[in-house]
Amino acid sequence: MPDILVEFWTHVQAVWDLAFFGFSAGRVIAAFVILFFSYVLRRLVAHALAVWMRKLAVRTETAFDDAIIDAIEKPLALAPIALGVFLAARALGLTEEGLVFADRITRSLIAVVTFWSLMRLIGPISSLFANRGGNLTETVMNWFRSALRIFFAFAGAAAILQVWGIPILPILASFSLLSVAIALGAQDLFKNLIAGVTILMERRFAVGEWVKVDGVVEGTVDHINFRSTQIRRFDKAPVQVPNAVFSDSAVTNFSRMTHRRIYWLIGLEYRTSVDQLRQIRDGIEAYVTENEDFAPASDVSTFVRIDSFADSSINMMLYCFTRTTNWGEWLAIKEALAVKIIEIVNEAGAGFAFPSQSVYVEHLPKGAELFRPDEASHA
Repeated sequence: MPDILVEFWTHVQAVWDLAFFGFSAGRVIAAFVILFFSYVLRRLVAHALAVWMRKLAVRTETAFDDAIIDAIEKPLALAPIALGVFLAARALGLTEEGLVFADRITRSLIAVVTFWSLMRLIGPISSLFANRGGNLTETVMNWFRSALRIFFAFAGAAAILQVWGIPILPILASFSLLSVAIALGAQDLFKNLIAGVTILMERRFAVGEWVKVDGVVEGTVDHINFRSTQIRRFDKAPVQVPNAVFSDSAVTNFSRMTHRRIYWLIGLEYRTSVDQLRQIRDGIEAYVTENEDFAPASDVSTFVRIDSFADSSINMMLYCFTRTTNWGEWLAIKEALAVKIIEIVNEAGAGFAFPSQSVYVEHLPKGAELFRPDEASHA
């Protein structure tokens, strides 16, 4: 009987040692436990490392090191998995070829951790250069961040390919030939890209500013992208404008106005006397120069002058600027000015002209009688 049990136990051991595709069940279970705990504990380990680094960062007064720790906390969660793959491969007792395969997976995970961390570090590091003035506007920094992220993603992919023994140079050569073919058919794309860089470097406008492109669109800048700029009209409709348009068209940036202009031609009746014209001119000029709402003549051009003789009016030109650039405030100031001009014209005993025509008859035809309305009313 004992011999039978020993024989049976021999079969159990044989199954235990070779049942899992030629691997020992104990080794497979050990490798599974290592992978399981490395996956479960990945966030705990990353959080523990982050807490430890934050304790060191508390000693400094800047928030830069805290931002660095926040950036690399998520990539660090992959590091325990890479360690788990490395230890599980040894616990499983793989052959030399199997260890090479497992090591490639480990190196690939390490590459992902490294380049993912670099991509996330772009934000905190670029913040050091923000608000420095010059050409490093927020939009330029966004482009710079995007370009660096693309670079690190490409470098990470190249590193992983090298780990697996895939040559990079033939792939780059293929991409170079493809890029030449694409460039021939994408001239407009590169033209818009260069125009976008020019817009950012010359700082013609920025996100949030009110611009007008003659004959194209007028509104607020939403986004400045690589190929086009999104401008939101005042009816809230977005318009995608190719960046090359800004190089070929005149662009007015209303947000950078220092003053808002008022330019009127005030039409007065031809029966207005010279004294009345002078009184009206002096009254309007005194109101504009003494009112704090208008910019002084020492800063901007200010004119109140009799300008021209129109078909049915004597035109008086008013040319001045308000201190405010806010459209609503400007409208209120302009309304108050219009009311004041009406008062000044009425006080002078004059009136505003309106389009009219007068017919003068020099000679009446023979036999024609002159019609007099006053005589006809008494007939």
